[in-house]
Amino acid sequence: MITTHSSRAHSAINPAPDLKLSVCGLNVSIGQKSVLSDINVQFQSGAITALLGPNGAGKSTLLKALCQEIKTPSSSIKLGNIPLGDWPRAALAKSLAVLPQHASLTFPFAVSEVVSMGLYPLTLNYKDGETLVAEQLAKVGLTHLAKRSYPTLSGGEKQRVQLARVLTQLSQSPFPPILLLDEPTSALDLAQQHRVLELAQRLAHEQAYTVVLVLHDLNQAARYSDQILVLKQGQIVSEGKPSEALSVKTIRQVWDYEPVYVPAPKGGHPLIF
Repeated sequence: MITTHSSRAHSAINPAPDLKLSVCGLNVSIGQKSVLSDINVQFQSGAITALLGPNGAGKSTLLKALCQEIKTPSSSIKLGNIPLGDWPRAALAKSLAVLPQHASLTFPFAVSEVVSMGLYPLTLNYKDGETLVAEQLAKVGLTHLAKRSYPTLSGGEKQRVQLARVLTQLSQSPFPPILLLDEPTSALDLAQQHRVLELAQRLAHEQAYTVVLVLHDLNQAARYSDQILVLKQGQIVSEGKPSEALSVKTIRQVWDYEPVYVPAPKGGHPLIF
């Protein structure tokens, strides 16, 4: 289990222990093109929500909206009862973080130095900071690479280093934090894909994280997610538990593909081929 450290948020914010990230009537356009249309969803703490859909469905745009990388109407995304844009940036940085699909970093920093960048919003002394960085490297299985130069790593190793950095950043959240992951398994081999998704699942189920991730693998989404949102052309067309959201009809409609579908056993998840 990842060790967390308590902290007080900005005096203007008095967070409840179960603040929820919610989206209401979100519309996003790029130029004249509508990219997201009337998105309404509440993300649950203690659960993993997977965003699924074909290329261009709006999955990554929704994730960018949630982390305020793109501008959205002020009342469309809230954390608790407060519009996300009204949160003090330092307080929000401790409680919401995104792992992008690609992170550009070419300077020859050591792996531990890259992870320590996540200490920026925190209030830890040097020794505690070092301990925290070591804990997060251990969680992603990269302790042995702590002194390696970051640019010499493989793509998958870099992705796990960046995950450790993000988890470091969230370690002092005054309430269960929000972790946004954009295709976190895209550069990983099979074993590491499952280890990262298992870690995300533990963070959600054991530490009440709100985890929102973009995936393309329907079976991984069905296995590890508590909730699924299926998007097509910027709209949510299906949502619910994996066995509900990923029906044959939905797969056929959204991906234009006729699947071999093995229904979920009681308490399990469906298999899709």
